[in-house]
Amino acid sequence: MKSRAARSEDLVDQPGGGGLPGRLGDELRDELIAFRRDLHMHPELGNQEFRTTAAIKDRLEKAGLKPRVLDVGTGLVCDVGEWDGVTPMLALRADIDALPIPDTKVDVPYRSTVPDRAHACGHDVHTTTVLGAGLVLAALDRKGLLPNPVRLVFQPAEEVMPGGALSAIASGVLEGVGRIIAVHCDPKVDVGTIGLRIGPITSACDRLEISLDGPGGHTARPHLTTDLVTAAARVAVDVPALLSRRVDARSGLVLTWGRLHTGHAPNVVPQHAELSGTVRCLNLDAWRDAADLVHAAVDEVAGMHRAKTVINYVRGVPPVVNDAESVGLLDAAMTERRGSYAIEDTEQSLGGEDFSWYLEQVPGAMARLGVRPPGDTRGLDLHRGNFDVDEEAITVGVELFTAAALLAGRS
Repeated sequence: MKSRAARSEDLVDQPGGGGLPGRLGDELRDELIAFRRDLHMHPELGNQEFRTTAAIKDRLEKAGLKPRVLDVGTGLVCDVGEWDGVTPMLALRADIDALPIPDTKVDVPYRSTVPDRAHACGHDVHTTTVLGAGLVLAALDRKGLLPNPVRLVFQPAEEVMPGGALSAIASGVLEGVGRIIAVHCDPKVDVGTIGLRIGPITSACDRLEISLDGPGGHTARPHLTTDLVTAAARVAVDVPALLSRRVDARSGLVLTWGRLHTGHAPNVVPQHAELSGTVRCLNLDAWRDAADLVHAAVDEVAGMHRAKTVINYVRGVPPVVNDAESVGLLDAAMTERRGSYAIEDTEQSLGGEDFSWYLEQVPGAMARLGVRPPGDTRGLDLHRGNFDVDEEAITVGVELFTAAALLAGRS
């Protein structure tokens, strides 16, 4: 991918040069905004997205398509056009689940109606853009303007480790797919712009739970027991430091604690302590070794304090590693729709995304979809109850996906 500075000198800096069809009409745009708002008002957690699944299925069927609900009971897969059984398809992926947090917005009519549930990560936007792209592509297919069939994947449970992508893959969503693309809302990027990156764009993310045990006793005689408070404190401090000396610093392996609990009284050495946190890693190879490294470090530190350990290392997701050709496809599609000035380079984040599981099977890429209203200074971020988007991002996402599908079909 060219740098944005290099692209500013390109002759093809203006949108629409290739005359691709598939722009979003006003009527469908309004419908999609209403659809997104309906999803936002009725968020559902991972593997519980029954209403969401039904709404998507109903709209696709009204367009003459034949969606299939995934084997787990939520989520769908749907082909636009007839697959010949040979030509690899492009897949467009959306995640459909919400988060278990309250919606704290007070000034919008589409605030969540479900207590302690919110679309605070933009999955309602992801879903709507893939749905909209499917509807536009279906209309083009009826006119004979869709070069190759395209697969729509509406995946449940992205927020549930190790991710609903695994169950979607097990349901056969990648059969016949040669490439897969997706977008993720980015509240730090202005609407009308996407962020692209070749290589890792997210990090691996695992969950770690540790139990420490000992006989307990009186704080007057800590030498006769296992001082679990000190042991837990040393594990909390020393294990992350130890890991930093056992992996290449460039791998970005980071252990961060989110919970530490032990004890009930000031004069009692407890018998049990618990710690939990996340392990994040920027490098795929280092991530594959992370579980063994963490086990060894925890046992080593806890053993110095005679604490018995039970370690539950929950493998999460690998990094999303964008394929260069797929990034090039997204670059070309956005250039066609909005011009190369609407593309910016983006950094690798420490967030986890189960889109990575698809990329273990087929090449693909994820773009960051700008959703920040121009000039907005509120500093909204993902996974917060006040998260919201500029709904023009839906139009951008739909037109990006449709252009990518048409360009991929021509290659």
